Amino acid sequence: MNKRLPLSLVAAFFVAGLAVSPGHAQAPVPCEDMLKDVRAKMTTAKLSDADKAKVQVLEAKGVERCNADDDKRADEFFTQALKVLGN
Repeated sequence: MNKRLPLSLVAAFFVAGLAVSPGHAQAPVPCEDMLKDVRAKMTTAKLSDADKAKVQVLEAKGVERCNADDDKRADEFFTQALKVLGN
């Protein structure tokens, strides 16, 4: 008796494993690229003083993490800033 699994079943298990495996999370975007996006949006955004201050704080925190080579955390701060900017 042949004890091999059909290739389609092996492929299905492989794909299912990739879908739930936390080790295969998407790599962070280079923080320098996200910083450029934040700064570009700031030039055209119409923000209240409070929102502008919030974006500036998030940008500063992101730059600090970016300088520490912590792109993942920097990207989180920049993503928050982009949300305030309307993205």
